[in-house]
Amino acid sequence: QTKMGGVLILSVIFLASLANCQEGILHISDGQTEREFCIVHNHSWTPLAQSLDTAIEYPLVNLTSQLLCNSSGVTPDLVKGKAVVVMRGDCDFSQKALTAQELGATTLLIASNQTLITPSANESEYSKVTIPLALMRYRNFLEAQQVFTGEMQVKLYAPPQAKIDPSIAVMLIIAVMTVALGGFWSGASERDRLGQAHDDGGRGENKAESGELFLYSPLKVVVLVLVMCGMLVLMYYFYNILVYVIIAIFCLASANALFFCFDAVLDKIGCGTIRNWNFSVRSIILASVCIVIAVIWGVYRNEDRWIWILQDILGIAFCLNFIKTISLSNFKICVILLSLLLLYDVFFVFITPFFTKNGVSIMVQVALGPDASGEKFLCPQLPVVMRVPRFSGLAQNLCGMQFSILGYGDIIVPGLLVAYCSRFDVWVNSRWKVYFISCCTAYLMGMIVTFTVMLLSGMGQPALLYLVPFTLITSAVVAGCRGEMRRFWTGTSYEVLDSSREPLLPGVDFSSLALFLML
Repeated sequence: QTKMGGVLILSVIFLASLANCQEGILHISDGQTEREFCIVHNHSWTPLAQSLDTAIEYPLVNLTSQLLCNSSGVTPDLVKGKAVVVMRGDCDFSQKALTAQELGATTLLIASNQTLITPSANESEYSKVTIPLALMRYRNFLEAQQVFTGEMQVKLYAPPQAKIDPSIAVMLIIAVMTVALGGFWSGASERDRLGQAHDDGGRGENKAESGELFLYSPLKVVVLVLVMCGMLVLMYYFYNILVYVIIAIFCLASANALFFCFDAVLDKIGCGTIRNWNFSVRSIILASVCIVIAVIWGVYRNEDRWIWILQDILGIAFCLNFIKTISLSNFKICVILLSLLLLYDVFFVFITPFFTKNGVSIMVQVALGPDASGEKFLCPQLPVVMRVPRFSGLAQNLCGMQFSILGYGDIIVPGLLVAYCSRFDVWVNSRWKVYFISCCTAYLMGMIVTFTVMLLSGMGQPALLYLVPFTLITSAVVAGCRGEMRRFWTGTSYEVLDSSREPLLPGVDFSSLALFLML
């Protein structure tokens, strides 16, 4: 069960970087009083005016007693030439919009008791909807009803926002530092292992450190990726059940990862030692702190104002421990794994929209949750992204905090190659760590290209599309220029007695499953 849980969470951490919600403003007045509320829209579907002065004003009709999945119970005379507000649920956004459009409404507002998301639909439906559509909080509409006792006049507009936000730079620093630290940690562990093997007279030369997992077989890498594909499809169809499994596994695995990260730091500064979960005072205190942090995140994970800090701390520990623990034994395995995950990413982002009923890719649907198309669900989102609040945008008291996000997979996948390069520097006694530094630099350049394409296109990007070629090609060029390609390709001398009969995921305790799956 723990192995399946590991593969399950591994299969969903390689999510594409997602676009933020596209927020706008709903201006309501009755000629004397004015109020403004947050709305979320899809500018590529139903664009809004960019300023209050250019927005067209319409009287608002309250149809919150309706879901407007069909026109029954609503007469065209009631809504013709007016903006209407209906409740969210039972059918997708495009069906509500088409019904409102057929009745003659000029604008559709959808009141929601759930988290506001960017409304989306099947690509074929976009061209059919010609009226503005936006989501608003139901509690805001109830507040407006108390403020305005007479007829409400509404305008919808979306002020242009700066495309380049400082949060992107913060995200870039987090990603690069995590990859670099994870790779450095892996190289340091390899140096310690070789030093210990030398002290033992070479008896431990071919044995991996306890708790580490080496991927050495191309067949098993292929099987692993296929299993990940199956798990992601299961998440697509059974999201409302499996999401809670993922959250529980994340809490346990991130607490475990945080423990080992803190433990390594304490060892580095000389604060005692801890081995094999020896129940010393230090280990008990450290484990308690890590568990408390994970539990606090699990309980308050929907508190946007501050919980993102804990999520990023747990996420960084998750990625660091994964990169250090899951070792790719040679460059051949690196090429196979990263290439397959690149295809995995591109297929589930760009190809699957042609097969899904709502035209939304399986990857994006799993990342956003099943209510991304407007159907009636109330499920949490997966904890598989780094989040940094945006510093620019609409007033925070209207729309709350907006985030720039980056999937863990965009850190972990290239990080495994960086870790291999770091270990290879140890094997060849590279004084300047040329492989490690060049691969980290390539990762930085790939991230810059990813963010540039995202800003220019206005759409979230599958970062592996850029990161994998940058890092793989750079590593290969460095090895070729140094005349070490043969050794770089064949890699480590770790041996497995009978690899044909070894299970895909060698038995690891739970803390190592969180070690195989994030540590």
